[in-house]
Amino acid sequence: MNWDDTGFLISKSKYSENSLISEIYTKNHGKISGLVFGGTSRKIKNYLQIGNQLYVNYNSKSENRIGYFKLEIQKVFSPVYFENPKKITCIYSAMNLVRLLTAESQSNLNIFHLIEKFYSIISDNNNQWLKDYIFWELELLKTLGFDLELNRLASKELIDKKTIYVVKSQNEKKIIPSFLIDKDLQVKDINSLLKGLKLVGDFLEKNILEPNNLNYPISRTHFIDTLKLSR
Repeated sequence: MNWDDTGFLISKSKYSENSLISEIYTKNHGKISGLVFGGTSRKIKNYLQIGNQLYVNYNSKSENRIGYFKLEIQKVFSPVYFENPKKITCIYSAMNLVRLLTAESQSNLNIFHLIEKFYSIISDNNNQWLKDYIFWELELLKTLGFDLELNRLASKELIDKKTIYVVKSQNEKKIIPSFLIDKDLQVKDINSLLKGLKLVGDFLEKNILEPNNLNYPISRTHFIDTLKLSR
């Protein structure tokens, strides 16, 4: 089996002294794992950064055996943000979510386009990129079949002359950050954004990770911790 494609590097790990096992989310073949011979060499490892877009040539002797990649850089993304802790940890978190939540060798063009959209979000220098990123996570989950349906579940309440949104269950009443319902709101308070990320994270853990015996991604925790340091 031999094919060419384009994709984003979503994970890498050392396989031997000179080689890596990498996972790439490709445009036409979905998430693919493969060996990168010489991946630890200075020439190659400089562009094998999580999140970079690569030209991919894949070879495998059979569908049941791991193949190997020949890679060329197409677009450099991650190094642009090496000096920006919030955005670089956001890249690692987003790519890890794609890795964690997608199945091997199942193409989904919508996911590929969502990764492209992710970079248009974090490239913005305005203060709303983080809000847009939270909606990106929600869109990723919806694309994979896990819709929070906040607009349907949330109800309005008036407390101290302020409108809030709540979701009620038999055991609790949870306040929803208003910007998740009223999408035109400008959000300047980092605490509101952190509450939004927590809400999405709680849904992710309860409805996707725990039922599938998956651990909560450390990269997302690290991203949120980095945001908390900026308060």
